[in-house]
Parts: sequence; structure tokens; C-alpha cells
Amino acid sequence: MACSNKDPCKKETTCPEKCDYVSNPYLATMKEDILYHFDLGTKTHDLHAMFGDVKFVCVGGSAWRMKAFAQYINELLGLGCSKDDIPNICAHTDRFSMYKVGPVLAISHGMGIPSISIMLHELIKLLCHARCTGVVVFRIGTSGGIGVQPGTVVVTKVSVDACFKPHFEQNVMGMIVAYPTVLNECLAQELLKCSKELNQFETILGCTLCTSDFYEGTVVCVTLLDRLQGDQISSSHEVLGEYQERPQKLVGCYIKKIFCKK
Repeated sequence: MACSNKDPCKKETTCPEKCDYVSNPYLATMKEDILYHFDLGTKTHDLHAMFGDVKFVCVGGSAWRMKAFAQYINELLGLGCSKDDIPNICAHTDRFSMYKVGPVLAISHGMGIPSISIMLHELIKLLCHARCTGVVVFRIGTSGGIGVQPGTVVVTKVSVDACFKPHFEQNVMGMIVAYPTVLNECLAQELLKCSKELNQFETILGCTLCTSDFYEGTVVCVTLLDRLQGDQISSSHEVLGEYQERPQKLVGCYIKKIFCKK
């Protein structure tokens, strides 16, 4: 489970907030920006009207899981029922799924670094065009674990590559650029507090190993197994289903605390 952007421990100022997560000055000069994989665009959609109130973005690999999360949040925040048929905003494309419930945007990102990179590229531009401010981003997922019991929710404090370096390298126009992957420590502590309030499952701070493959790199945020004991998942579908709900409950608890303050 990764989290980033807004620092919940930072004191609010009286100055109006601005988009501070996009450093591309050319976005403002574009006559039209088509977010191809979302089937959205600056000319075809009023992105500010559609997404301007977004304060939380939750992403995960599975389209089904993100719809289930949106339905869960819908009831948790008192905005509707968990069985409401929330429309898929990206229904006209088969790349990603997107659901909006109040201030929460839930998006699937598929599997692997290339897929999530494409999604994040368009997501960040979407938030910029929508003039969203103070956004908190989470990744809600599953993984293998090393030395932790299955079902443990791991709140990532830093993500490392296959060489255990805390950065993500990307080839940008022929140059290798390294981006730091240390996440928001204060937000991680807030999530640990939420876990104690829920008192339903084990939650720890840890590191997440991210690679471009599955087995050769050992992919190491609820854990489904301890890879020191093997790489085969032996839990039943019912148990695995409950495990997958744990990160949703944890993030939902945090969002509800912030949402209900208003």
C-alpha cells in the first residue's frame, strides 16, 4: 500500500492551494489534451466539474477490486449503498476502470510497472486539468511477503527496486532519471493509528520490493503468503477474499476520519 502527496501533519495555511504536483509548463499551453487510455479529454469533458472535488485517489491492479472498493466507500461515507451500481467513467475503453464516489476516485492500473506508469501519467494530468488540490494517493494491493504472516497489511514506508535501491529509474528521452521512492512517513503513521482503531488485523510498516517480473525478481499491500516458506498460495478463496478487503478497510477508515471532519 503506497501513499503520497499531501502531508496530513502539515499545518494548513490561509493561502489558496495550487496544483503543486505537476511541473510541466506546457500543459497550460495545450489547445487540447486527450487522456487516451481514460477516454477523457479537455475539450470533450468538463474535467473540473467532474473531478474538481477529488481529495483521495485509490488505485489497484484489479478492475473488479476497485469497483468493489468504490461501493464499499459509498456506504462507508454515507453516500449510498454498497450494492449501488456505480458507473465506470472509462467504460468506453478497455484499458482501465475508474469510479468516483464523492471525493474519492478509484482506478484500476492493471499489472506491472508499464501499465501503472501509463495510468499515473494520465491521472496526474487529469488532476491538474481538474484543478484538484491537497490530493492523497494510495495504492491498495496484494503481494507476497518475506517473514510476515499471511493477512498482514504492510504500509509501505519505502519502495525499493530489484537491487534494493530506494528509487525508480526511468528512461526519459535517452537519459536515465532516478526518482526517490520514500513515501509519506506521517501518513503511514496515521494509517497505523487507524489500524489500532479498527483492531481487526495485523498492520505493520515495511519496505516493498518492486520489480518488472513476478518470480525471477521476487515481488515482495496485504500479504498473501510468506515467501520464506514457499511461493504457493494455500489459503482458500474465502480467506483470500477477506485478506483483499483489509487494505480497503484501513484506507477507508482514514478517508472517513478526514471526510467526517468537514
